[in-house]
Amino acid sequence: MATDIREMAKLNCEKLSRNPYPGRGIILGTSPDSNSFVQIYWIMGRSENSRNRVFQLEDNGFVRTKAFEESKVVDPSLIIYYPAKHLDRCHIISNGDQTDTVFAAMQKGKEMEYALQLREFEPDAPNFTPRITGIMDMMESHSAYRLSILKTFGNDATCGCYRQNYSFEKALPGIGHCITTYQGDGDPLPSFSGDPLPVEILGTPSENMDYYWSLLNPENRVSLMVKWINRLTFEAKTIVINKHQ
Repeated sequence: MATDIREMAKLNCEKLSRNPYPGRGIILGTSPDSNSFVQIYWIMGRSENSRNRVFQLEDNGFVRTKAFEESKVVDPSLIIYYPAKHLDRCHIISNGDQTDTVFAAMQKGKEMEYALQLREFEPDAPNFTPRITGIMDMMESHSAYRLSILKTFGNDATCGCYRQNYSFEKALPGIGHCITTYQGDGDPLPSFSGDPLPVEILGTPSENMDYYWSLLNPENRVSLMVKWINRLTFEAKTIVINKHQ
């Protein structure tokens, strides 16, 4: 593999460490030894309501967001959802309840992109937060993984929904692709633009958890999960870290 993508991945991680508010983020990639697919997802928050969350790992391997202090919940509609579900050998990850939309569609034999035609950006004016979604389907032969973003044009909801889908044909060892909800802090928050960014994938689940947790702004980071999927056995391991432990 050309060294330029590795250099770019390292630079993108350095930029992430300097970004006070990329919002929620998804990384899909492959372990350095190529034996495992990797999913990383994090949430951040500026308001007390957004920060009042933890990731909870369920017995079936699904991950859900949960209020840390139930009494402080103001509006659960956009903060409580399943970011990670799996169906047979297909692993779905997203920043909202579109996880359920994709999961239900795939139960009927439909694709992620078909399911997301039913959804659009979040109704949280004036930000209109993008919906970001990723999928790893172990039965696919034409792509290693796919990413999607549903967003507005320049925070203007009257322009309708812009739907961008990305398919990555080849899994590169030690490389992931990252998509976030925002470019950085602002009012309104500027939506992510451009293609998913190459980033680094380290050797173990815990190394990635510690690494990406350290890159996120300490004041705004809330929770982070890492899913490690064996490419031969399809067995998956998920670990989480929460600001509120």
